[in-house]
Amino acid sequence: MRTKQEISGINARPLDGVKEDGSKVRVLVVDDSMFVAKQISQILTGEGYEVIATAADGKEGVEKYKELAPNVDVVTMDITMPRMDGLTALELIMQFDKNARVVMVSALGKEELVKKSLLLGAKNYIVKPLDRKKVLERISSVAHR
Repeated sequence: MRTKQEISGINARPLDGVKEDGSKVRVLVVDDSMFVAKQISQILTGEGYEVIATAADGKEGVEKYKELAPNVDVVTMDITMPRMDGLTALELIMQFDKNARVVMVSALGKEELVKKSLLLGAKNYIVKPLDRKKVLERISSVAHR
């Protein structure tokens, strides 16, 4: 007879959001849509990531990054936001920390802005509407470099 603990570990796989040392990958979510920020947060926390902060626009995102650095592993950054757009925020974060790992979040049809963000230093991008599998794939590829 197997114990409950043995059975639950049979199909267990490591969570994407957990580093090799057992600590969680820390994420800053920057998006002016509370709905999208919540959706990204739920997808990530369900996979073991720790969302350490959210910001409602690029200006707040840059401020939070500077305040939390070096304790931010990945940033998800919406491209289109009020006060300061994601491209400007990306540039400022990259100036502050050339090793920052930023994943851009874009609506369909914004390919030119996505290309520009990759040239500015973004490590990857996610297209809205969000697909759970793609979000996890893209964040994981950046988080575990």
